Amino acid sequence: MWTIRAGGLLPALCLTALPVMAETDAAPLSAIDWLSRSVATPAAMAKGGAAVDEPPVTKNPMPGAITTRSLDAQTLDMIGLLPERATGLPTGLWGRTPSANLVRLIRAERVETLPSIQALLYRLMLAELDPPRDADGDGALFMARIDKLLDLGALEPALSMLEQVNPPEAEPFRRWFDIALLTGQEDRACMVMRETPQVAPTFPARVFCLARGGDWNAAALSLRTGETLGYIDNDMARLLEHFLDPDLFEGEPDLPPPTRPSPLVFRLMEAIGQPMSTLSLPVAFAQADLRSNAGWKTRLDAAERLSRSGAIPANQLFGLYTENEASASGGVWERVDAVERLDAALRAGKTQAVATALNAAWSQMSAVELEVPFAELFADRLGRAGLTGPAEALAFRVGLLSENYEAAALRYTPRTPEEAFLAGIAKGRSDGLAPGDQMGVAVQKAFLSGAALRPDYVGYLNDDRLGEGILKAIDDVTEGARGDLRDVTGGLRFLREVGLETTARRAALELLILERRG
Repeated sequence: MWTIRAGGLLPALCLTALPVMAETDAAPLSAIDWLSRSVATPAAMAKGGAAVDEPPVTKNPMPGAITTRSLDAQTLDMIGLLPERATGLPTGLWGRTPSANLVRLIRAERVETLPSIQALLYRLMLAELDPPRDADGDGALFMARIDKLLDLGALEPALSMLEQVNPPEAEPFRRWFDIALLTGQEDRACMVMRETPQVAPTFPARVFCLARGGDWNAAALSLRTGETLGYIDNDMARLLEHFLDPDLFEGEPDLPPPTRPSPLVFRLMEAIGQPMSTLSLPVAFAQADLRSNAGWKTRLDAAERLSRSGAIPANQLFGLYTENEASASGGVWERVDAVERLDAALRAGKTQAVATALNAAWSQMSAVELEVPFAELFADRLGRAGLTGPAEALAFRVGLLSENYEAAALRYTPRTPEEAFLAGIAKGRSDGLAPGDQMGVAVQKAFLSGAALRPDYVGYLNDDRLGEGILKAIDDVTEGARGDLRDVTGGLRFLREVGLETTARRAALELLILERRG
């Protein structure tokens, strides 16, 4: 957890002596270009204080404190939430791959991919792993993993990892602060910022936190000081003025919505009575719409976005679907009604009603690419519903998209070559089966007995670059589905070779059933 020390905010009149940065729409400082400029980075400190090229000068002739650390002490890159026994990944996964290469590969990975591939990416980001052999302790790989979690909208696990950084450091805290803003924990974030001297807040963050703490006069003085020194631009100053004294702007037109709001700007807009829709913002902002003070439809829209990115479990989405009865039609209300009807039919044990409701619900969920969360919720219940004919065939496909895909294949008797092929892939065998299209051919080649690894993948194994190879396989399966299907074969084959059989089978089934081609 973050270390919290007793103390208070520095007097506003002393702000001119502190390094600061403005909250602007300038070029981003990280891969997540929507992060708030909430704390001053070391580079900013240099620019805000002495000239960058000047040597440091001390007024204290005594030797400085010496910081020591055990050679086997934890570094940022080692932080994770899932131990080896939970992930099945060896702790030395990164091996000889240079840190810079891993950072580049992680930042480049698409978050819009197959659900099973997405789940593997989560596993890599959350795993407790040894740092790469060339790691220098700067935590670059840790920050890339955190940023990828933020890209996916997975704020809770990212926060859990960030809370292990002790004492706080500027860049990890910057992300921690934004997560707090999006999850309604801004008062806690301000307290930690106020009582952690090694984290230097910027002027906009300082103004916000002073006001949240009730010191409105100091907040106003800080705003004027920041403007005078050029650390707060005009747009941010105007927004903060509305936040500090809304009565001054009674009857005036609303502020124009920002085109690329940071979480701090997002919360300020909400505070002045101009809440912004999150639908066009990065998926992480959708977490703000899950708060209990949001309307049901707002929470439904947010939950669907976050379910697609794998950031929330399927049962959380189901809980929202069944919270009330749909009182309107169209859009998300059609899905609410369809899910509720299917759930009611299954509870009543009415086979024909289940068959009718299944068709409607599957159609609705497929339209918004929520087939896998739907399968996780209903596959087992559908398998026990005694369905026959077309409804049973659809339930078979739903079962293949669930975590119990192999059991679904074992209890079903295929009636067509296509179903036989799907069942064979679920069991990990494709010899002698007939694929129905070119994607099927690409998948079949990865599951043939004795299929060879591609030479570049052999290199990853021989050179102790297993993690890099897995990242490459993730990219090949994702991008191959949009173009060169030979990459699909190569990526799936490698995943099987290194023991990620479940991921390979589920990804293959998703490619065949969901037809995610781009």
